[in-house]
Amino acid sequence: MKLGIVGLPNVGKSTLFNAITNANAQAANYPFCTIEPNTGIVPVPDTRVDWLTELYHPKKSTYATVEFVDIAGLVRGASKGEGLGNRFLSHIREVDALVHVVRCFEDGNVVHVDGKVDPERDMETISLELILADMETVQKRGEKARKMFKTGEKKYEVEAELADKVLKTLEAEKPARLCQLTAEEKEITDSWFLLTDKPVIYAANIAEDQVSEDPAALPLVQKVLSKAKEENAEVVVISAQIEQEIAALPEDEKQLFLDELGIRHSGLDNLIHASYRILGLISFLTVGEDECRAWTIKKGFKAPQAAGKIHTDFERGFIRAEIVAFDALKEQGSMARCREKGLVRSEGKDYVMQDGDVTLFRFNV
Repeated sequence: MKLGIVGLPNVGKSTLFNAITNANAQAANYPFCTIEPNTGIVPVPDTRVDWLTELYHPKKSTYATVEFVDIAGLVRGASKGEGLGNRFLSHIREVDALVHVVRCFEDGNVVHVDGKVDPERDMETISLELILADMETVQKRGEKARKMFKTGEKKYEVEAELADKVLKTLEAEKPARLCQLTAEEKEITDSWFLLTDKPVIYAANIAEDQVSEDPAALPLVQKVLSKAKEENAEVVVISAQIEQEIAALPEDEKQLFLDELGIRHSGLDNLIHASYRILGLISFLTVGEDECRAWTIKKGFKAPQAAGKIHTDFERGFIRAEIVAFDALKEQGSMARCREKGLVRSEGKDYVMQDGDVTLFRFNV
């Protein structure tokens, strides 16, 4: 999973990136501090892996991971090459989803590129630039398809009509992901790599002294929630500064710090969980003396596809999967006890994997 962190300059993108990856990306009080995208890979917190590690004492424990990419701040005109526009847009095409950081704090010491903090305007600025870039892409696709009409192939007529359909959505200043498409149409537009077709999580970046407040009661956050609702987008309220303080603490002190603030989960945890939801991802687990590990797959994957995540031979020679739900294993305390209780199931090729399945694949190549 690859998430691109985007936003206007000076909204807290690089501060948030530093906090969640401990990568110390350059963060300064002027536009275009980030030029080349910084990347960092972080483990996905998973208490199930922690518990299994205590049970099996493996040689190593491996968590699922998320790659974060800190992309340069965007300004008006980026779709036409303003600022670092073209480079910015090319980096966005490479990610699975966008984390759009929106400034929801006032601070006279941190300049705003437009002179005043206004989350709704900031969200629209970036959205519009991505829409304009996509309009150019879609128009070119339509023109190319029309030139191919002379071949007589039906697919070019279908593609031209689809380009017109998506263009109408974009011209209404709506992202491509809101265009109602059939599965066949979606397969075509996926090959266009549209920027506004990517899922978005809005990260409302609030001040340190606001973290204990009800986010919905904060006027600037309300604007983000309202705008995101129109797009069916996720919102995570986060304080990049607080996240940076959490990141600097030893592991055993982090939860104490959160408890003092009256926060149940860190912003990073909430962000990762939101990412899994919008991308339709789940995790299954494998256990043993060598390794306890979480594997990320798409929701709806069948057992052979999940096996293929471990090794292509597992999918090619799949026989069956022996599965027990993590909650059942935790309740019983051991795999042997689960077998005694008949909780370990033998599943075939048509089994749809569930989040938290503790799995042993049987295969023969």
